[in-house]
Amino acid sequence: MQQTDALLDRFLAGLAPASPLAVWAHGSLAAGDYVEGRSDLDLIAVLPQPPGPGAVWRVAVLHNRLRAEPLAGGLHCTYLSPDTADDAGRRHLTWAHERLLRRPVTPVTRAELHTSGRVLHGAPPADVLPPVPDGELAAFVLRDQRDYWRPYVDRADLWTRDVWVDLGMLTHARATVTLREGRLISKREALDVLPGLGAPEEVVEDTRARRYGGPVTADAAWPLRRAALVRGYLGPAIDALAAGS
Repeated sequence: MQQTDALLDRFLAGLAPASPLAVWAHGSLAAGDYVEGRSDLDLIAVLPQPPGPGAVWRVAVLHNRLRAEPLAGGLHCTYLSPDTADDAGRRHLTWAHERLLRRPVTPVTRAELHTSGRVLHGAPPADVLPPVPDGELAAFVLRDQRDYWRPYVDRADLWTRDVWVDLGMLTHARATVTLREGRLISKREALDVLPGLGAPEEVVEDTRARRYGGPVTADAAWPLRRAALVRGYLGPAIDALAAGS
């Protein structure tokens, strides 16, 4: 974790002139299944007020200066303020995938922050973010599976890519546990859950090997076969989850 800690120290030092009220980590770094060099660094920074044009420019400069640092390509940060933090639908300034954009802080992220958020600086999430009602979390998770992921299952061209396989399968397992048991699980836990949900064992082990180390399938035909396995599983699985919720 030496490179990760060094990058976070440089990020916090660069953000200090903006007087952040808090900086939190969520995702893998907070959940305990972070793998240096493979996992993203998902952060939330709370600024004293919504960033105006000058603050947006300074955020862009900070992240561009960090680009030369190891692992900086995976550092994503969303910028909130106390005045905007309680609006679940608001799209906030975010640096992700090496560019500026705006996106909401989802109910899943908010719930993660309350249950496992890691405080890197300042106030804890409970002092800034309102709790997420169980109904809101469940509704979001179901909508995400039904309205976002299910249509993409029909896009055969996407599922030869590692990132779609990993996120599609892991997100489905996590959503299923949330809807059935009302709790959040990590991506590593989701890998353990998938076989019990009927997921193809070959795909689960392929994902485990690439994310956490191990022998990776080198067969040139594997990506196409894996895509067929994933789509054959995920489409009916999402349909059944939606029908039962």
